[in-house]
Amino acid sequence: MTEPDCLFCRIVSGDVPADVVYESDEAIAFRDINPQAPTHVLVIPRKHIATINDLEDGDAGLVGSLYLAAKAIAAAEGIADAGYRAVMNCNEGAGQSVFHIHLHVLGGRALSWPPG
Repeated sequence: MTEPDCLFCRIVSGDVPADVVYESDEAIAFRDINPQAPTHVLVIPRKHIATINDLEDGDAGLVGSLYLAAKAIAAAEGIADAGYRAVMNCNEGAGQSVFHIHLHVLGGRALSWPPG
């Protein structure tokens, strides 16, 4: 299921170009166009789900696949051992600007806590 007005659905369909670094049957990952760290990759499901609040019980495996993708990306980018952050924002107040769930994978520099 895709939404024609969703930027990330248009990336999944190939209508909008992206610097893709990972693909599977469930997910696609690409470099963020406004990186907040030397490595900043967005991992998205191919299925359109607007926010975390819209997840359903049957989406558990899909969300798990996003984290397995993050693990593979961190290894491929050489940031797995040093450490990286995997975070998903929900709604505008948390910084979500594209309403298609996406996991940010950030690394390559020290990341402070708490964020934001």
